[in-house]
Amino acid sequence: MAYDVIVVGARVAGAATAMLLARAGLRVLAVDRVAFPRDTVSSHQVQVPAVARLARWGVLDRLIAAGTPPARDVRFDSGRVVLAGRYPPVGGADALYSPRRTLLDAALLDAARSAGAEVRERFRVEELVWRDGVVAGVRGRCGRGAGVVAESARLVIGADGKHSFVAAAVGARVRRSAPVRTFAGYGYWSGVPLATGELYHRAGRVAAAFPTGDGLTVVYLASPLAELGAARHDLLAHHLAGLDHCGDLGARVRAGVLAERLRTTPDLPNVVRAGWGPGWALAGDAGAVMDPVTAQGIAHALADAESLAAAVVAGLGGARPLDPALAAWERQRDHRLRPMFDLTLRLAELRQRRIDHALFAALAQQPAEVGRFLGALAGIVPADRYFTPRVVLPLIGAAALRRLRA
Repeated sequence: MAYDVIVVGARVAGAATAMLLARAGLRVLAVDRVAFPRDTVSSHQVQVPAVARLARWGVLDRLIAAGTPPARDVRFDSGRVVLAGRYPPVGGADALYSPRRTLLDAALLDAARSAGAEVRERFRVEELVWRDGVVAGVRGRCGRGAGVVAESARLVIGADGKHSFVAAAVGARVRRSAPVRTFAGYGYWSGVPLATGELYHRAGRVAAAFPTGDGLTVVYLASPLAELGAARHDLLAHHLAGLDHCGDLGARVRAGVLAERLRTTPDLPNVVRAGWGPGWALAGDAGAVMDPVTAQGIAHALADAESLAAAVVAGLGGARPLDPALAAWERQRDHRLRPMFDLTLRLAELRQRRIDHALFAALAQQPAEVGRFLGALAGIVPADRYFTPRVVLPLIGAAALRRLRA
């Protein structure tokens, strides 16, 4: 059978892309080398714009029904100032969610199946099929000992993660990259109830705590990559020691119970690749990946799925030729990514500048502005429209004027 699109990788980006393409009436095959549900290292946060997408697609209800709690209120602690506020609403969504990936990935994949996409789990793609310099399908096998099968398609989409086989096979050019700056660890804790989501920014540390399913709290810590060698001797002790610098979070976590093993990884590249070429395109982390310090991975994957699917439907449906449609999509992707990529690289340095402290102090005197600040961290307000002298300096100046008048 010839498909319109084969999607390689069926986690967030791949499953969502397959679902949207199938809903548009295309013949879609989605393959993944693992069987679901299957856990994976993740930043967990589904930022508010991504929540709005899940709601529009009819997937959010499953996460809520499974007991994933919302986080509407957020507490940002810089070490000198504590800010409290709410994220700005987007498309009717006013909270973020932090579902386990065993739930989120399976929910999206089930939605893709329901839309009519064919899904093959435990299918390992071994090579791409080429015709006259154009990707025309894949070859692979389902499980060990199975025979190799070839499937053809008008387009192959690589949604197979930051170490994408598809990206490597097509030689996707790296458009932008930066060195790994942090290593990250997170655990699921019981007995650590939260009244709000919590963010902690310190010199040399960023931490976050949000409620997830089954009554658990996911607690994340980013540390400088240079500390990894020493931390390897006792990763849990390093994690707890880092949390001890975050207000009373360390004490509260120590009073709880670690429900599962701590996940830790230094595999945190910052890379933007070319998004498309003859017969292929890349979605999610396969096309662009950044440090999880801003927790944008899932939001980026879902935004990619929506915009790429629209371009593919237009290109394969005859509204415009496929290559110009993909080229326009890539420009849109890069424009969307750039501000958050820049902010992520800065935050991944894990240092605070004087102007940061001045901004936080100013926001403490202007509670109405805290929501916009949180929105910029979350990707709701474009970072290049908030963290600029035109916005920041008037906030600091207004705060200074209030102090003089007091």
